[in-house]
Amino acid sequence: MSPSRRTLGELGERLAVSHLLGRGWRILGRNVRSRYGEIDVVARDAAGVLVFVEVRARSSRAFGTPEESLTPAKRARMADCALDYLSRAPQPDQEWRIDLVAIELVDGRVARLEHHEHVLQ
Repeated sequence: MSPSRRTLGELGERLAVSHLLGRGWRILGRNVRSRYGEIDVVARDAAGVLVFVEVRARSSRAFGTPEESLTPAKRARMADCALDYLSRAPQPDQEWRIDLVAIELVDGRVARLEHHEHVLQ
């Protein structure tokens, strides 16, 4: 990954975490690795639901929106990562879901931040 993409990704994750904290969520982990890939953010929402959050940040629409970058293959990897995490959790039968935080930046400023819940349904 190029330094500019890595910097954009790190900024996107910081913005997403700030957004989630502002909603009263508790962050349990960031960049959580499994044998299937990485979960950007693991959090517990205000209602106590375990949420696996994928963060997609874009600085232009040249290659589509952040939402469009969430391919079926990436969705499948997200599900595999979540299930792997749950298999090691103290309460594997807890309520959970996968969300997407989509961020568009223009000149380093947030032009759009949208939080999509239940992106696998």
